[in-house]
Amino acid sequence: MHLTLLHFADQVSDEVLQKIQENPDKVYFPNFGGSDNIFREGITINRELLTIPGTNFKIYWYGFLIAMGLLFAMMYGFRKMKSVGIDPDRATDAVLTGFIGAIIGLRVYFIAFSDRLTFKDFFNFREGGLAIYGGIIGAILVGGTVAKLRGLKLSPLLDVVAPCFLIGQSLGRWGNFFNQEAFGANTNAPWGMMSSKTISYIAQNYDELGGKVSSFAPVHPCFLYESLWCALCFVVLHLYFYHRKFDGEIFLMYIGLYGLGRFFIEGTRTDSLYIANIKISQLVAGACVFASVILIIVFRSSVKRSNYKFFYQTELSKRQLAALEEYEAGEKARKELKSKISEAKKKGESFAELEKEYNERFGDAAKERAKVKADELRAEKKALKEKIKAAKASGKSDELAILKNEYADKFGGMAVDMPESSEDYKSILDDPDEQKGEKDYSSEYCDVEYLKEHETVLVTWKKFCKGDDYRAPLEKALDIIKEHKCSYTADTRNGFENDPEDTKWVADHFMKKASEYGCKCIYFIIDDENNLKDELEGQQNDSADIIEFKYIKSIDEVEK
Repeated sequence: MHLTLLHFADQVSDEVLQKIQENPDKVYFPNFGGSDNIFREGITINRELLTIPGTNFKIYWYGFLIAMGLLFAMMYGFRKMKSVGIDPDRATDAVLTGFIGAIIGLRVYFIAFSDRLTFKDFFNFREGGLAIYGGIIGAILVGGTVAKLRGLKLSPLLDVVAPCFLIGQSLGRWGNFFNQEAFGANTNAPWGMMSSKTISYIAQNYDELGGKVSSFAPVHPCFLYESLWCALCFVVLHLYFYHRKFDGEIFLMYIGLYGLGRFFIEGTRTDSLYIANIKISQLVAGACVFASVILIIVFRSSVKRSNYKFFYQTELSKRQLAALEEYEAGEKARKELKSKISEAKKKGESFAELEKEYNERFGDAAKERAKVKADELRAEKKALKEKIKAAKASGKSDELAILKNEYADKFGGMAVDMPESSEDYKSILDDPDEQKGEKDYSSEYCDVEYLKEHETVLVTWKKFCKGDDYRAPLEKALDIIKEHKCSYTADTRNGFENDPEDTKWVADHFMKKASEYGCKCIYFIIDDENNLKDELEGQQNDSADIIEFKYIKSIDEVEK
C-alpha cells in the first residue's frame, strides 16, 4: 500500500466542473472564501513566460524561476563566503560546476525511479521531472570535487551553500504551480486547488492511487507547502549562521530541517516516485533527519572536547583571503599601469620603463612566482600529513599532538590538548602582542581576540565595512562574551563609521545580546572623544542602562 495521506473531501458541483473543463488554462480554489472572488473564479496560468521575438524559442516559467532562484542564491552566497574564510574567486568554479552537477543529478535521480521517462528524455526538461535530492547529491559530488582541486575547505563552503539551496527551492517550487504538478490528495481546505490537469492526472491514475483520491475534489498544493517551509528554514539558518559551533553545522541543519518538512509534505502527494511501494523521497527525508541529528550531536561533542578551529581562523584561509586582496589590488594597479602606457603612446612619450615595470609585476615571471608559491603550500600540507602519519605509527603522542595542532592552525580541523609542561612559559621578548595569543577572527576589516589578562574581547577595526563584513566579527565577539562573561573593547583609532542599517542592528541585537551574556561595560579606544561619541549615539539603546560605556586611550585602561 502506498504511504500517502489520503483524505476524503467534498466533491465540487457540476457547475464548477463544467467551468474547469471549459477553461483548461485556469486554476480554481473552490473553497476559498464564502462568495465569488478571483480564486473561486479561477486564476489564468500559462506554462510559457514568453517567446523570443523572431524565433520559436519559448521560455517557460519553470526554467525562469529556477534561473531566478540560482541568481538570488548566488547573490546571497557570495556575500557570505569571506565570513567563513572562503575566497569567493576560488569558489566561483566550484559553484558553477556544482550547478551543472545539480542539474544532472536532478534529472538522473528522477529518471532512475520514474516509470514515465527514460534516459532518452534526459534533455527534455520542459516536461518537468526533477528530483531535489538528486540535485543535492550531484552538486556536492561535482562542486565538492572542484572545490578540493581549488584548495577550498568543503565544510564551510557547504555552510554557505545550504541557505542558497533553500532560496532556490523556495522560488523554484512555484514552477510546479505553472506546470500543475507536485500536488497532493483531496482536501476541503480553502487553499485546495483544482484544474483540468489535476483532474486528468487523478483520473488516469485512479487505480494506482487506491481509488481513494477523487478527480472531482480539490487537492493539496504541496508545492506551496514546500515553498513556505523552505522560506522558513532559510530564515532559521540565516539567523543562526554566526552562532554555528563547527564548520558544516549549517549544512547538516539544512539536511535535517528540509528533510523534516519534506517527510510530512511528501505524505500528501500523489505524484511521488516509488520503490517497493514506498515513497522514495519520504524514505530519504526520514533518513536525512535521523543522520543529521546524530552527526550534529557527535560533532558538537567532539568540538567541546577539543580546541576546535573554524576554517576562517586557519593560516590557509588567511593566506587565501590575503592573496585575493592582493590580487584585487594588483588588478587595479595593472589597469592603472596599462592606462599610463596607453597615454604615453598617444603623447609620443617613452614608455619603455613602464612596460618593463608591467612585465615584472604582471608578466610571465610574476605568474611563475605565484605558481611556485602555490606548489610550496601544497607540498607543506603533504609533508605535514606524512609527519603526522609517522608520529602516529611510532606512538610519539607528544609529537603527534604538536603536529596535529600545527595542521589545525594552518589548514583547519580539530586541535588536541597539549601535554602539560613542567615549566611556566615566559616570552623571551616579553612582547605584549605575543602574549595576546592568536586572533579568534581576522579579516581585511578587523581582528577579534580575547585578552585574558584584561578579561575583555578586543575588536580592532582597520577600515570601514558594512553588512556581513561588519556583523560577522561582532557575532564572534558575542560568542566570546557568552563564554567568558567579559567586557567588550573596540579599538576605533583607525577610523569609525557605521552604515545606518548596521547602527540599528548594533542597537537592536548586539547591545541586548551582550548584556544578556554578562557584558557589563563597553570600552572604546579613541583619539577624538567628541566625534566618536556623536557617531556612537545611535547604538546606545535601552541596554545602556545595564551596559556602561567608557572612552579610553589604551587597552591598559580596561578594568577587570
